[in-house]
Amino acid sequence: MKKDNIDNLFDQLQGSFDTEKPTQGHQQRFLEKLNSNNKTIQLPKKKDHKFRYLSIAASVLLLCSLGFIYFNTNSNLNNQIVQISPEISNTEFYFANLIEQEVAKLQNESSPETKKIIADTMAQLSKLETNYKGIENDLIKGGNSKLILSAMITNFQTRIDLLEDVLSQIEEIKLIKKSTDENSII
Repeated sequence: MKKDNIDNLFDQLQGSFDTEKPTQGHQQRFLEKLNSNNKTIQLPKKKDHKFRYLSIAASVLLLCSLGFIYFNTNSNLNNQIVQISPEISNTEFYFANLIEQEVAKLQNESSPETKKIIADTMAQLSKLETNYKGIENDLIKGGNSKLILSAMITNFQTRIDLLEDVLSQIEEIKLIKKSTDENSII
């Protein structure tokens, strides 16, 4: 069996190791030289656990404050929109429920054949939702309110039309699959 490289190294160095003990008083002379250079060795201080707990508490407080500000800002946004145009709240509620129902129908139609079209539709709905949030911000900033309200309603209608078109495409896919299954020969 071959010897390892480490074994070969120790075989080559055998007899050349320094095994002598230091002379009497070596440690004392070393410490005197160390102290004469005015270099003091400071051991690291143990961390104070109170500071650790304080930093954790401060982090939690910061996260809670940010959460409160975020959710409070969102409700303030809705309140400002209602103050600008009270009827938009009712319209938004109506369209949001309608869109939610259509999305539920779309999710129920999920199958391997329709998986991609549903995913694309959900991505488009997300983009339209982001666009809607921008329109809301424009309304609050004081733009032409009639034009912006029209854009908001158009955004909702676009989402509903998109969902209805996709649902009709899914129905066509089902019909095509059903007719090909019926015409296939066993």
